[in-house]
Amino acid sequence: MQNLLFDFISKYISLTEEEKSTLLSLNLFHSVKKGTILLKEGQKSNESYFVLKGCIRSYYNIDGEEKTTAFYTEMEALVPPSVLSKTPSPYYVSCIEDCILTISNTDMEEEINRKFPKFETMCRMMSEELLAKERIDFDAFKTSSPEQRYLNLLQVRPDLIQRVPQHQLASYLGIKPQSLSRLRARILQKN
Repeated sequence: MQNLLFDFISKYISLTEEEKSTLLSLNLFHSVKKGTILLKEGQKSNESYFVLKGCIRSYYNIDGEEKTTAFYTEMEALVPPSVLSKTPSPYYVSCIEDCILTISNTDMEEEINRKFPKFETMCRMMSEELLAKERIDFDAFKTSSPEQRYLNLLQVRPDLIQRVPQHQLASYLGIKPQSLSRLRARILQKN
């Protein structure tokens, strides 16, 4: 798993053996079972997650109904906003598959950035990419119909169709599970 992480980092910066050893000494790698809730609504946390293997999701619980806002799969990072604002989380984060995650906290990150300033550069570059991606995703969601959202998902993230329970996928698309079933049937009929 460490090679997966190092390969990902190498897209942004090159690492020396000392930097690799320092990262490995931080005990970043965690195996987490399917169903584990990493962060609860109302909980304060300073942990960030990077998915090496598996799938996690963020969701709100609104009047007893889960509203999925995002899925994070291999080589995707999640820094809950509550980490930055130091306030209780407004949502949940849970594993929908068995996962291997790197879990870091703000103290670790500050120590690494102090020892190796190029990590701060890498984090800035990743943040800029993530911000642009989230803006594009948000705009696409707001300007498209449920059918267009589903077709886009098939094109951009087809793995989610097989990996994610239908009720969570429907919630992510902003529709009810029954509507997703009808939508799938209609699309199959067209083809």
